[in-house]
Amino acid sequence: MTVTGTGNAPDVVDVVALGESMVTFLPSRPGRLADVPSFHRSIGGAESNVACALAAAGHTTRWVGRVGADGFGDHLVEAIGAYGVDVSFVRRDPSRPTGVYFRTAGDRAGDTHEVAYYRAGSAASAMSPAGVDLDAVRAGRVLHLSGITAALSSGCLELMRELTAPHPGRPLISFDVNHRPGLWGDAYGPEVLLDLARGADIVFVGEDEAEEAWGLTGGPTAIREALPEPEVLVIKQGAEGAVAFSPSRGQSCRWGGTGGRDGTPQSPGCDTTPRPAATASALKVDVVATTGAGDAFAAGFLSATLRGLPLTARLRHGHLTAAATLTAPGDLATPPPRPLADRLATLEDPAWETLRLGPGWTDADAEAAEEARTP
Repeated sequence: MTVTGTGNAPDVVDVVALGESMVTFLPSRPGRLADVPSFHRSIGGAESNVACALAAAGHTTRWVGRVGADGFGDHLVEAIGAYGVDVSFVRRDPSRPTGVYFRTAGDRAGDTHEVAYYRAGSAASAMSPAGVDLDAVRAGRVLHLSGITAALSSGCLELMRELTAPHPGRPLISFDVNHRPGLWGDAYGPEVLLDLARGADIVFVGEDEAEEAWGLTGGPTAIREALPEPEVLVIKQGAEGAVAFSPSRGQSCRWGGTGGRDGTPQSPGCDTTPRPAATASALKVDVVATTGAGDAFAAGFLSATLRGLPLTARLRHGHLTAAATLTAPGDLATPPPRPLADRLATLEDPAWETLRLGPGWTDADAEAAEEARTP
């Protein structure tokens, strides 16, 4: 896969991310939300998390969204901009509030974990094709989207369909499925997410997520059979690691039939037989909190994609960036320095599989990182 500029705007950036960002309140101590006496304010949002992580890794990024004309909106724009993300195309809504949410400490998967969202009717839910600058959205080498946006409102879904549709000069579309059943209500979210994923170039989905959303129980092969269109399909398998599929012989099968995404004829002889092109085992990590790890994985993978690294290296960079977030308390963490990440990503399999990372590992120099490796 070759990532090229769109050439349709003077301010082309590496990655544009579009979606809702919210003010996040992290608890001052473990316990039920009812018992936590105070919270620390932070930021969270699947797409803006990716933009911030990529900016921290040295890429040019833009976040496009909509926030309220309130203090929380001010905080989001300022905090995301402080990472080096271009926020000049974020729109302010005078009548709708910025979304916020509260969560308990620890692992999202825990039985006692609680998350309280206050996002219904938020400013972001008013996004639509007419309400964003489409030229600014498309002025990136990569446009990163997630299924969360599609669930916010009919206008947001219309916007997602517009951005994932064939379009001359369309940037590479990255799509994280991010199935959130609670957001969809009575709408048939799984079908919508499958349709949007089929219009993307790079798709991220968890194996358990694909089973929950689409009833796919046959593992990665079954998921690829259901999603043959994306040029790269990344399937996350939790503690096992991740696997990536790509077209055979370097040909893209993403649109089928006779037309490519820009209307050009598809190459003949395209092989859609599912076969993994790369795998990468998960790292051993001393987990502090899991929130935001999926976004960090996408950021690491996209960073390596922008740099033209091999597919296995892209998966490993995804794991390393996720490990930075897993070993920090918030949704965002400083990614590992590029020299350190590059060195770790090229370890031989035995060394990679015995690597163990804990809090603060991204601040370590090469010698300290070597010491983090278990015998």
